[in-house]
Amino acid sequence: MDDLEDAPGPNPEEVNKREQEEKERKAKEDAEQAQLPYKWTQTIADADVTITVPATIKGRDLDVVLTKTKIKVALKGQPAIIEGEFPHPVRIDDSTWTLETTRTGKEIAVHLDKVNKMEWWPHIVTSAPKIDVTKITPENSSLSDLDGSTRAMVEKMMFDQRQKEIGKPTSDEQRKMDMLKKFQDEHPEMDFSNAQIG
Repeated sequence: MDDLEDAPGPNPEEVNKREQEEKERKAKEDAEQAQLPYKWTQTIADADVTITVPATIKGRDLDVVLTKTKIKVALKGQPAIIEGEFPHPVRIDDSTWTLETTRTGKEIAVHLDKVNKMEWWPHIVTSAPKIDVTKITPENSSLSDLDGSTRAMVEKMMFDQRQKEIGKPTSDEQRKMDMLKKFQDEHPEMDFSNAQIG
C-alpha cells in the first residue's frame, strides 16, 4: 500500500512547462490567424471562409474563382484577399460563395465541401500559417451528425490521439495487449517473459 503513495506523479514543473508552452503556441497561432484578411472555421466535413467587405460592394465588383483545388477572392482590379491552393480537394458542385449583408456592412461567405470527410485542414490555402490540427476537439453535436461507422472511426481517432498525448497505449495496442494477456491466462505453461508486442 505504501508503495503506491510513493509512486511519482506527474512532475508539477513539467506540467506547468507544458501548459505554458501550449499557451504560447496557442497565442502565436491565434495571432497568426488574426492577421489573415479573412476568418475561417471548419467541421470534419466542410470549411467556411468569411471576408468582410465595404457595404457598397456588389456581386459584380467581385472576382471569385473556386476550383477543386484552388480559391481566389478579390475585388476587381485589386490584389486578391485570399488566393492559393487548398491543402486538400473540395467537391466543387457542393461548394458555394455568396455576398451577404450584415449589421456592419457586407461579407463574402465561402462554403467549401471537403472531398475527404475524415481530415482536419491546417489552413484554407497552403501559403497561410497552419493551425495545430491535433488540438482540434470536435463538438459532440457535429459528431452526432455523422453516420455510425464514421462516428466510431472519428471517436477512435480522438481516443488514440488523447492516449498518445498522455503516453498511454492506443486502442489497437491495448487490444493486442489484452489478447496476449488472455492467451497467457489460457496457457500458463508457456513462458512469455521475452515476448515482444509490436
